[in-house]
Amino acid sequence: MNTSIVIADDHPLMLRGLTDFLTSKGYNIIGSAQDGNAAYNLIVKLKPDIAVLDIRMPHRTGLEIAEACKKNHLNTKVILITFDKEEELYDKAKEFNVFGYILKEFAIEEIETCIEHVINGTPYFSEEIASYLNASNLAQRPEVINSLTKSELKIVKLISESKTSHDIAEDLSISVRTVDKHRSNIVAKLGLDNKPTSLSIWANLNKNHL
Repeated sequence: MNTSIVIADDHPLMLRGLTDFLTSKGYNIIGSAQDGNAAYNLIVKLKPDIAVLDIRMPHRTGLEIAEACKKNHLNTKVILITFDKEEELYDKAKEFNVFGYILKEFAIEEIETCIEHVINGTPYFSEEIASYLNASNLAQRPEVINSLTKSELKIVKLISESKTSHDIAEDLSISVRTVDKHRSNIVAKLGLDNKPTSLSIWANLNKNHL
């Protein structure tokens, strides 16, 4: 593959893991760094097609590097890897033309898909982040919880306890099909997307209010 990539992460194991993984997949890794200043200097010097950056690094964060790339009209497309799910960081990433935003715990699973999207000019944002933000935006709205029926509240409470549809069906002595129908109705009422994780995330965010 001719696409050139620079990787930066202040955690040596993560840096080595990503580098080794992408190298094994045939990607052209032309440089790596363990802090933000070194990463930005590599981008300026080597002009890689893609920079895979930890969002939190010493001296300069991944977001600050993305901002500098935008300000200085550098063509390198930035992919951020993070543990953070804060909406403010997500919004800033989009403001600074970040092309990829994935969670660290899923980095190895998602990085190749993310890079392929970016190569094709399509931004890639982790579904886990999008689901979390979608659920989080509704977390503090009591009227949303009040819209649920008693049966639906029971199901949401069990979902917050990490119970599967089969577990819930057994606990409530109803069919799995009925549980799934309730889940579908709950998702619609809450205005969540249809990703499998959205309702679980919402239930966990609101478990103290159920």
